[in-house]
Amino acid sequence: MTESPQRNRPDSPGSASGEDGRQSQFSKRGGGAPATRGRTTIADGVVEKIAGMAARDVVGVHAMGSGISRTFGAVRDRVPGGSKSVSRGVKAEVGESQAALDLEIVVDYGVAISEVARDVRENVIAAVERMTGLEVVEVNIAVSDVKLPDEDDDEDESESRVQ
Repeated sequence: MTESPQRNRPDSPGSASGEDGRQSQFSKRGGGAPATRGRTTIADGVVEKIAGMAARDVVGVHAMGSGISRTFGAVRDRVPGGSKSVSRGVKAEVGESQAALDLEIVVDYGVAISEVARDVRENVIAAVERMTGLEVVEVNIAVSDVKLPDEDDDEDESESRVQ
């Protein structure tokens, strides 16, 4: 009786049968560790949403985006079926293993902008790296406005003009 060669088995030390005749965990179908069987891609929009949520969590960040994008966003949010854009004010470039982010924020009056920017950068990097496994190579922050205490806030109108 001749022995036929086995196919679909990797020729690695971890895939051979052990001394007791049992096969190791990596010798099952497909061969190799499960984590190495395929590729995961993450869309720019996913990273933008994660970064947007992380930036909004920082004390001193009033809003995200420029005045024009916030105005259009406020109108879009009032349309039935519309939802708040979590990624407003965030632009991401995602590669195979790295990401770069640009954020545009509005800060509250009286906060130290440099400290808010540092906290936003740290929070965004931690959230994106933890959730995606991507290395964040840079987070550029543009402060486009300061929310003064006496300014009306169109986005946070709690009462409707019509009843």
